[in-house]
Amino acid sequence: MKYLKQFTIIIVISFIGEILHQLIPLPVPASIYGIIILFVCLCTKVIPLESVKSTGMFLVEIMPIMFIPAAAGLIDTWGIVQSRVLEYIILTVITTLLVMVISGLVTQLFIRQSKKAKHQTDKEKDND
Repeated sequence: MKYLKQFTIIIVISFIGEILHQLIPLPVPASIYGIIILFVCLCTKVIPLESVKSTGMFLVEIMPIMFIPAAAGLIDTWGIVQSRVLEYIILTVITTLLVMVISGLVTQLFIRQSKKAKHQTDKEKDND
């Protein structure tokens, strides 16, 4: 029953994202609206993390399986993609490297800030 309740919460938020997608004339996918709503609800504790954690972890674990239909769809459109496959490969490599570099830099920034905050806390304890 716990998983059904958690899944229902996620589906309801996704549905609200679909409604917003229809109401707001922006080129933003409904899933983005849904994930923003879920993020805000989790940050403000309107929805406690424990209310969606188990089902969320399950959905993350099976995420690779969810890409199979999209990959199969690419096979259907191979005639269109084939003429630009080199462009797609180059774009994929560049964006992947860009995401890796930015993720690494942001991670390093957070690690440095965490170490600095810990160092300041340790320094304050020593002064007391």
